Amino acid sequence: MVYNRIDMERVKRKEIDMLNGPVMGRLILFCIPLILSSVLQLLFNAADVVVVGQFAGKQSLAAVGSTGSLINLITNLFIGFSVGANVVIARAIGAGNPEKSSRAVHTSMLLALVSGVAVGLIGFFASKGMLELMNSPESIIDKATLYLEIYFLGSPASLVYNFGASVLRAKGDTRRPLYFLVIAGVLNALLNLFFVIVCNMDVAGVALATIISQLVSAVLVVICLMRETDYCKLKIRSLRFHGEEIKEIVKIGLPAGIYGTLFSISNVIIQAAVNGFGDDVVAGNSTATNIEGFVYVSMNAVYNAAITFTGQNHGAGRYDRIKIILRDCLILVTVIGLIFGMSFWGLGRYLARCYTSDQIVIDYSMVRMSIILPVYFLCGIMDTLMGMLRGMGYSTLPTINSFIGACMFRVIWVFTVFAANHTLEMLYISYPISWVLTGIAHFVMFIVVFKKCRRRDSIERKAVEDGVLESRDQTATSETGAEQDSPVTEAATLEAAEITEAGELNNTAE
Repeated sequence: MVYNRIDMERVKRKEIDMLNGPVMGRLILFCIPLILSSVLQLLFNAADVVVVGQFAGKQSLAAVGSTGSLINLITNLFIGFSVGANVVIARAIGAGNPEKSSRAVHTSMLLALVSGVAVGLIGFFASKGMLELMNSPESIIDKATLYLEIYFLGSPASLVYNFGASVLRAKGDTRRPLYFLVIAGVLNALLNLFFVIVCNMDVAGVALATIISQLVSAVLVVICLMRETDYCKLKIRSLRFHGEEIKEIVKIGLPAGIYGTLFSISNVIIQAAVNGFGDDVVAGNSTATNIEGFVYVSMNAVYNAAITFTGQNHGAGRYDRIKIILRDCLILVTVIGLIFGMSFWGLGRYLARCYTSDQIVIDYSMVRMSIILPVYFLCGIMDTLMGMLRGMGYSTLPTINSFIGACMFRVIWVFTVFAANHTLEMLYISYPISWVLTGIAHFVMFIVVFKKCRRRDSIERKAVEDGVLESRDQTATSETGAEQDSPVTEAATLEAAEITEAGELNNTAE
């Protein structure tokens, strides 16, 4: 596959070079559009809560707000596959393998469509039963069910957009997903107001507005990929599952999805505990989680940057640069978490009034925010370390870490410590404790994985230099040490060797 010079220059104007130059500046350039995209997406999602809270009452606010953990539980397993797609494409780009990139793009977009249909069916038919298991108050369960049933009809469009955005991020383009979200989000906000205020559709209106905006964003990202001229060009007739690529995507993406699902299970259990305190607490918790979400997605941009930057540099064999990426990502996510977390905590009451005018609900929202927001950067550190591991092709091990250090811990906490001291404060404190435990485990694991990968790469590089190997054939990743990585040319390998030698003299040159 050959691309002309003009096409490649056009591509490079849209992409960030992750393999060369200072890391921090490129991380910031990558993260800013992603932060804006995520914040806008959250703003548009929050519009659902704001509109029903202001114009439909606190029961509708509680109904919509109480569905978040259940939505995440059902969708996170499949969204995890988009992480796998991001890693596979990024590593293929770093290795200079456009054919593999193209196969991964078509495999991932078909997977998005199939996964979306599966999510829609599961969510539509399981909504009410899951809400009943979560001990949802009788006063809100019918509205919550109606909202979920309509919401899940938009799942195919939602996943197509998420996968398409992952494809663009993998090659360093975070700007165009931002543009698409602006268009879709403005439409969502306008439709929210129209359906709720003008049409008096209550929770059904905000759900309908959401799925229409999701469809628009999906159409825009598909058109964008179809108009590409490089290795990420999407051809509808070429959509199919390629054996090697689907295995790699699933190998990385399934543990990532399981991770999200496990966290969602623990959050569902916590949501069930919150539900037991009544409508006011449910509404307050919903308000707080929506506000906290803006801090989380800002930090999550660094997590995505860690995956993509590490993926490309791992594909190119640049391990000393990966150390710099780790350092700069941890600095960046800590700064973002502290600045945003402390600011949103200080403005908590003012922000809560955007969602509701009920003072009791606001008071309950501050209970949660006072515990979570000042130390939210710990969650960002935990996720960033996990992103580094996934970028290197390791996804199962951090999932096991998270299951033990966060999910199991929170569940045990609810049924032991919280059961003995039945207060909201005791319930919420389980979050920061679990972040610290899981973050420490991820850091130790990263050190082990990094040394292992670098040692293997050094052996392969020496074999190439000695003429034992003609090239390095890296394919699918595994967690066992027998895994192989994405194809890397001999030139890339030799370049990586030079960088490694230089890095031994000065690891912080950049």
